[in-house]
Amino acid sequence: MNLFLELRRHGKLAEKRNPMYEKSRFAKFWIYLMVVFWAGYFIFFGSVFAFAFSGGARESYHVLNSGLLFVLFIDFIIRLPFQKTATQEMKPYMLLPIKRSRLIDILLLRSGLDSYNLFWFFFFVPFAILSISRFYGVTGVATYIIGIWLLMLLNNYWFLLCRTLMSERFWWLLLPLCVYGVLAAVLLIPDRSPLFDFSLNVGEGFILGDPLTFLGTLATIAVFYLIDRRLISRMVYNEINKVEDSTIQVKKVSEYRFLERYGQVGEYMKLELKLMLRNKICKRGLYMAGGVVLMFSILIAFSDVYQGGMKDFLVMYNFSLFGILFLSTIMGYEGNYIDGLMSRKESIYSLLQAKYALYTLGQLIPLLLMSPAMIMGKVSVLTCLSWVTFVPGFVYFCLFQMAIYNNKTIDLNNKMTQRNMGTGMQNLLSMAAMGVPLIMLFGLQALFDDTVVSCIFIGTGLVFILTSRFWLRMVYKRFMKRRYQNMEGFRDSRQK
Repeated sequence: MNLFLELRRHGKLAEKRNPMYEKSRFAKFWIYLMVVFWAGYFIFFGSVFAFAFSGGARESYHVLNSGLLFVLFIDFIIRLPFQKTATQEMKPYMLLPIKRSRLIDILLLRSGLDSYNLFWFFFFVPFAILSISRFYGVTGVATYIIGIWLLMLLNNYWFLLCRTLMSERFWWLLLPLCVYGVLAAVLLIPDRSPLFDFSLNVGEGFILGDPLTFLGTLATIAVFYLIDRRLISRMVYNEINKVEDSTIQVKKVSEYRFLERYGQVGEYMKLELKLMLRNKICKRGLYMAGGVVLMFSILIAFSDVYQGGMKDFLVMYNFSLFGILFLSTIMGYEGNYIDGLMSRKESIYSLLQAKYALYTLGQLIPLLLMSPAMIMGKVSVLTCLSWVTFVPGFVYFCLFQMAIYNNKTIDLNNKMTQRNMGTGMQNLLSMAAMGVPLIMLFGLQALFDDTVVSCIFIGTGLVFILTSRFWLRMVYKRFMKRRYQNMEGFRDSRQK
């Protein structure tokens, strides 16, 4: 217990000593504001759902319990951009006389006790009070909420298993895809799926305080915990001791000679391509983003599940994801060799131009993946064109401002033991990059038809694209004013 409290104290001190702590404090205010907003949103929907089926053949808690697997799937998706693995704080303690197994146990315990696992309470507590308390009293509500917490704990360790495996090999993304694909087939193909009855019985068992239901859930949690523990121990050992995969062979090294015609900007485009395709962290992010965009594109094109505002969000997410993933931490990777970049006049400006050109061209990838949805008429061509111009214009303009303030180096190879690189400002900007376009979209849709809205987005995007040289120059000048402060931060945050 003392070690648990000590490591927690160290984590808080590390956050305060972070070079971006002052900027993060401002961002955290807005993050907390968003948390309050979504908490209110969950409370509202939990209260409404409690009365949605009143007077019908089935009570509201029957309907919700039969769909608990769907809730867990949503929870898994939400965790992807926000929750990190439990191993990122291990490296500083590996040389101390602390058993690795004990350290992993504490980190997994911290993950299980994370406040995020309680966030769904904002939905389930008002729902349980309004629907379950009428029939089962306070005891039924209490046991049901405890059961929901155990399900979120189980989902937490299942997510850690998938996230840890995907951080090692991208192809492990097939594990959750296959699992959820099989579950979806079993749920949707039969006229009466046994999984609905199973989920309903689990929820009923929680309400009634059935010991077998709780023991079964705890046993499943223990299985995932032990798997995570063993897997993390092996992978951390391999990374700390620099154990390389001897099966990996470099067969061909591309020099991207076709970019030489663009002079210094072309050279930095080559550097950016090599950065993304030859380093573990970048390749993992690139593959995961590509997998998510491909999955959402298939869902939009070949299913009718997502309609209205949810479909608009997924289309926007597909075009924004690559930029948000890499540009929110812009200059973080370059922190490993920032001294060499600063030795040449205006090299940073050329680097910014190269990044902007490359990520703008990268919009062709989600546009290509969205082509089946356009062909089948699920999404209009004009809508996709509006995001292809608006994201490289307005969204990238916002994200490139982080080049001025980011001063924390991101290690290019360590995956398991590096510290969480996301700061409050980066997280806030990432949420704003998704939230502001959606607010604009829904606001304009209330006033105009879809064609006019798409034209407005295209016009706005083109304005920022055509003026990119001007605002990139402004970003470069502001960066140079802070260059010594940023370089000090990059040096201090490099992993030794």
